[in-house]
Amino acid sequence: MPQHGQHGKMRAMKNSPKIVLGITGGVAAYKAADLLRELQRSRVSVQVVMTEAATHFITPTTLQALSGQPVFVEQWDARPDNNMAHINLSRDADGIVIAPASADFMAKLTHGLADDLLSTLCLARNCPLLLAPAMNREMWLNPATQRNVAQLRQDGVTICGPESGLQACGEEGMGRMLAVPELQRAVLDWLTPAPGLLRGQRVLLTAGPTYEAIDAVRGITNRSSGKMGYALAQAAAEQGAEVTLISGPTHLPIPNGVTRINVESALQMHAAVMQQVAACDIFIAVAAVADYRIAQPSEQKIKKSNQSLTLELVPNPDILADVARLPQPPFCVGFAAESHNLHDYARQKRHSKRIPLLVGNIAQNAIGSDDNELILFDDHGEHPLPKADKLTLARQIVQHVQSLLVPLSSGESHE
Repeated sequence: MPQHGQHGKMRAMKNSPKIVLGITGGVAAYKAADLLRELQRSRVSVQVVMTEAATHFITPTTLQALSGQPVFVEQWDARPDNNMAHINLSRDADGIVIAPASADFMAKLTHGLADDLLSTLCLARNCPLLLAPAMNREMWLNPATQRNVAQLRQDGVTICGPESGLQACGEEGMGRMLAVPELQRAVLDWLTPAPGLLRGQRVLLTAGPTYEAIDAVRGITNRSSGKMGYALAQAAAEQGAEVTLISGPTHLPIPNGVTRINVESALQMHAAVMQQVAACDIFIAVAAVADYRIAQPSEQKIKKSNQSLTLELVPNPDILADVARLPQPPFCVGFAAESHNLHDYARQKRHSKRIPLLVGNIAQNAIGSDDNELILFDDHGEHPLPKADKLTLARQIVQHVQSLLVPLSSGESHE
């Protein structure tokens, strides 16, 4: 049965948005001053709130001089008339940006702790929240931090970065806060997303792995998490599309405003797609569909023995190719996850299937990760998307799809 995600509410952004810029303790706090200035140049009003630890790296006086606004640090600051800065500061803001966001602060947010002004402000907010993590590479890779990041994303918090590079401690690896120009662009896109790029469009997606039964208890599957497909479903819904997501087995929550149809095998996914495709305008084939299935799966468990076991595999249908060959196909987007030779294989796949857009990546770099690095292949060439979290990449793919749809509406062809 189709399942439906809850419909979220987004605050309409003003021409000159206002944010709270939260700064936590870390060497990257010095970058917050540059970020503040660049956002102001982009006509964003910035109110700074700092943790006490942040004041050891950059002073409130500096940030007050740059922002032209009083800087808040203490939870019991008496300057607000009602002594409730933790309430007042978020009520007039279009969003809260924490840059840098330390491992400690993200742990607080994950567990709903509120022991200073900034954490209390985030807990009491009624506006979106964006975090730009910055920490030592081992802190970032620690399983506790990764669990916290995953939970924050599930709670609707946007995570931008970190990136890899030389760190203040002298080590090198993932954990650096995004460079200011990249973070500025991410904040501006987050604050003022292009409204309704896909409004009126019906989008059909596949996501996740498939499971091919061997017997009553065993099966063949793959390591796809489904995160990229679910991120694309969310990004399309954010842009006003009517989204149906056909999903293999995952434990991911249904994105807001998305209808999900659950399947297991490649044959079930193929049947569900062919049932839904006539009603869609855009088809995005993200799922890692098994190329083969067991010819004769056993209805009973195959008992273990000392003899070798031979399984006959037969090809599964090519879902994307079958959709692209329809007399009036939707706009098709394919994915190519390769272990090597990505550019050649991706170009060959796009042309053999005759689809306008193919998204390529190195599979082993994406498996089990919340980040990815992609290349978009279309008739105009190759368009690399630098490493970022999958929702950020999904939003960029949706924007690219929309840019390719505009010429089609004027009668142009991609083939």
